[in-house]
Amino acid sequence: MKKLRILSLGISLVLACSLFAACGSGGSPASSQAASGDGAASASGEATPPGNAGSDAVIKVGILAPLTGSVAQYGIAVSNGAKLYIEQVNAAGGVNGKQIEIAEYDEEGEPEKAVTGYNYLLDQGVTAIIGDVTTAPTLAVVPEANADNIPMITASATAAAVTYDEESGTVYDNVFRACFIDPFQGEKMAAFASEKLEAKTVALLYNTGSDYSIGVKDAFAAKAGELGLEIVATEAYADGAVDFQSQLTNIGAQNPDVLFLPDYYETVALVAQQANSAGVTAAMLGIDGWDTVMSVLTDASLLEGAYYCSGYSAEDTTPAVQQFLVDYKGKYDEEPNMFGAQGYDAAMILVAAIEEAEAAGLEAASDEYRQKIIDVMKATDMDCVTGHVTYDEHNNPEKTAVIINITGGDAKFWGKY
Repeated sequence: MKKLRILSLGISLVLACSLFAACGSGGSPASSQAASGDGAASASGEATPPGNAGSDAVIKVGILAPLTGSVAQYGIAVSNGAKLYIEQVNAAGGVNGKQIEIAEYDEEGEPEKAVTGYNYLLDQGVTAIIGDVTTAPTLAVVPEANADNIPMITASATAAAVTYDEESGTVYDNVFRACFIDPFQGEKMAAFASEKLEAKTVALLYNTGSDYSIGVKDAFAAKAGELGLEIVATEAYADGAVDFQSQLTNIGAQNPDVLFLPDYYETVALVAQQANSAGVTAAMLGIDGWDTVMSVLTDASLLEGAYYCSGYSAEDTTPAVQQFLVDYKGKYDEEPNMFGAQGYDAAMILVAAIEEAEAAGLEAASDEYRQKIIDVMKATDMDCVTGHVTYDEHNNPEKTAVIINITGGDAKFWGKY
């Protein structure tokens, strides 16, 4: 079992590393640089020839994330977490005496730009990629990475199809994740509603334009049926909708015990603002896309009594979590959210595999090196910030979930479930 090695590094080591260049915008790459503590960076954004890993003293890793745009809050957090871990590794001497150099691309949350970013990172000579962040861009990149056999680990893309094509029965052997999957979240929250909240009736409100929302909704509904939960209303809205009065009025008329809303925090805030006036009194339930909803909600009481599933809580007293909090706050002067923690874990899992490829004496960015990383990642068995991680046959982590309760105006750690 590979235990967490880096969490105990002092803040001073983290701060000794030079800061990363600012994120690029307009779909352009962010500056490519070594997170090595020596300040070396290439701000030009020019690509190195394909397959060229650069200096023998450098291992290149790509980060693909939305650093601007509507989901930038997720991408920046994932990027920050991954960079923090890599900086700590470099400050401790790197891997096999080599520094890890990061090449980063801002895909703005757009699938087409994510594919452009993937090709850019390959041109930079990366040996593996941390990313993408949200589901649609990740799904766009997966076939490309699979065809090239590039090791890839997403911190937060939760759709089951990211690592497994159910229709063909194909497992994308090169693709991993640090987060749990959509069906897991849906099943978990249905069980929580039945077993912990003792709900008898439930309403569903979901986004028809989001694979993420649909996938979790379907899993919740299936599990609810198994548990005897009665679904009294199923309402839908188009992606980008801002008016939910009609759907909420229909739901309010059924007076369900709970309302399950699987979507991102911006939509959750809008629904919460309209629910009371539509006569909805049900406790609201959600998923990891709710993370940071309190930062955009004008009236916290609108979500009082709500619960959502998450991969992490800053209130978790586990030593690994508390050390991560100290390190992240010392670096970024803010408290990390779930996406920052999962970005840190994604980097930790990848770097552990890179260590094994280096120990085997293979050449960075070579086909053999990348295959070694993939093989080692499949056998992951290690303690991370968000829990102990092993992988199932579909390259999905097997771990418990954190439940967050919104109470007294704050998102509080309810416990692990």
